[in-house]
Amino acid sequence: MQGDPVALKHEQDASSYQPHRSVQLALRVLETVARHGVGITDTELGRRTELPADQLAPLLRMLRREGYVRQTADGAYVTGATLDRLSTADGREAALATELQHTLDTLRDTVGAAVYLSRYIDGEVRVTQYAAGPEAPAVNEWVDFRVSAHASAVGKSLLGQLDVNGRRDHLSRHKMARLTSRTITNEKVLLSRLAAQPPTVPVLDLQEYAVGTVCAAVPITAGAAVGCLALSLPVEHAHRLHSAADRLNKGATPVLLSLAI
Repeated sequence: MQGDPVALKHEQDASSYQPHRSVQLALRVLETVARHGVGITDTELGRRTELPADQLAPLLRMLRREGYVRQTADGAYVTGATLDRLSTADGREAALATELQHTLDTLRDTVGAAVYLSRYIDGEVRVTQYAAGPEAPAVNEWVDFRVSAHASAVGKSLLGQLDVNGRRDHLSRHKMARLTSRTITNEKVLLSRLAAQPPTVPVLDLQEYAVGTVCAAVPITAGAAVGCLALSLPVEHAHRLHSAADRLNKGATPVLLSLAI
């Protein structure tokens, strides 16, 4: 898709927002709140975290919205129910799945597209959770995502987070089949594009996996685990792909935060 106007516009205008940086700051705020069990004011939080008000305020709004912190009657911040659930070993996996699904449902409605959470597990691409609906239909998985990483935004985002040997190992196990006329089937070309992909720019799939569908994916690596957040749109909504991908990128912070705790 060399020269595709949608792809070129996206690379020129892509948001520089970095969810990983926001998560680091959010964790700093949460750690500070947790150390002050009786509550801490936003002024004191700013002093102890060394975050200016214009950075701290949106972080606190997000943390309150997601239930990680709450305010007491006198306005102090204390830990919230979501943090309590995710910090408990007993039942954490169920609590994490519930929290992630809530976040994906919210993202689906905010972005106006089906949203997917994917991980690279034991050498395979896996969509672990997703949120779709009548107004945001899921992509038709007509070819197993595990064998079509070369063609999907999800797969290319995950492969892009591996080292060169990891990418080659995956491609050696899964033939790069031509799924549409736009599918990249040349390993050298794909590896070159993965190497050139800027980490802050969402990976695109413009009808490479399925005719009639466009997709975008952003990395959400937490620790050693490789993951991504993706969306899909019917091709008639391709004009929304750029703005939807940026919204997805900016909405990735709560997902990363849940995985990081």
